[in-house]
Amino acid sequence: MIELAELSIAYGRGPSKVSAAEGLSLFVDSYELVAVVGPSGCGKTSVLMVLAGLLRPSQGQARIYGEEVRGIRRDVALILQDAGLLPWKTVWQNAELALRIQGQKDSRERVDEVLHQLGLTGFESRFPGELSEGMKRRVGIARALALQPRVLLMDEPMANLDSLTREHIQNLILTLWREMGFTGLLVTHDMEEAVFLGQRIAVFSPRPARVVEIVDNPGMGTVEYRGTPEFMAKVAHLREVLGGSS
Repeated sequence: MIELAELSIAYGRGPSKVSAAEGLSLFVDSYELVAVVGPSGCGKTSVLMVLAGLLRPSQGQARIYGEEVRGIRRDVALILQDAGLLPWKTVWQNAELALRIQGQKDSRERVDEVLHQLGLTGFESRFPGELSEGMKRRVGIARALALQPRVLLMDEPMANLDSLTREHIQNLILTLWREMGFTGLLVTHDMEEAVFLGQRIAVFSPRPARVVEIVDNPGMGTVEYRGTPEFMAKVAHLREVLGGSS
């Protein structure tokens, strides 16, 4: 489904050039959920921007379904860490926004269904300023899922939330992935989150990003996994790998 082949990403030129990624290769199978962890500023978000068609790599290729990513695709949705809601639009209007931009009509039933799945029924007419931070994040997720994407890219969607809200949204993403069958790539700084949501976890090096290790995580898939010794062992292993890559 997703393939990064010897991908390099650079910003600027000459002495001011900064390499965000260099020779990075990674694949994600169809219907797989893969987490990406690494030091701050190592290029994780830049990789998502390439896959979303918002940034061109300096070398290498990003492919989805075997097609090189050359621009924004209708079957790919991106969730940002700040939800990116427009404060003058209601919950329903924010959830519909991506569909409207793409010119898709007859979207009411689809938006209503997604808002219901995310527990936002009854809040359709509220504005972002009237919502908790957790609800704002759910509206951002709703906007992405209303597109019915085959690929969902997530950039720290639970960042800066309190622990209970964070776990609730993690559980929600796990449930939606199992029900909707999208292919997911999640960027996170939280190692427990990576182990909870990643069937595999890609560990990136400090900038420029390269893949240090791919950690298989076969126990992932249930809420109960958080409380198992296997879960804590995977988290400890990630800490060890990241400590060695810094």
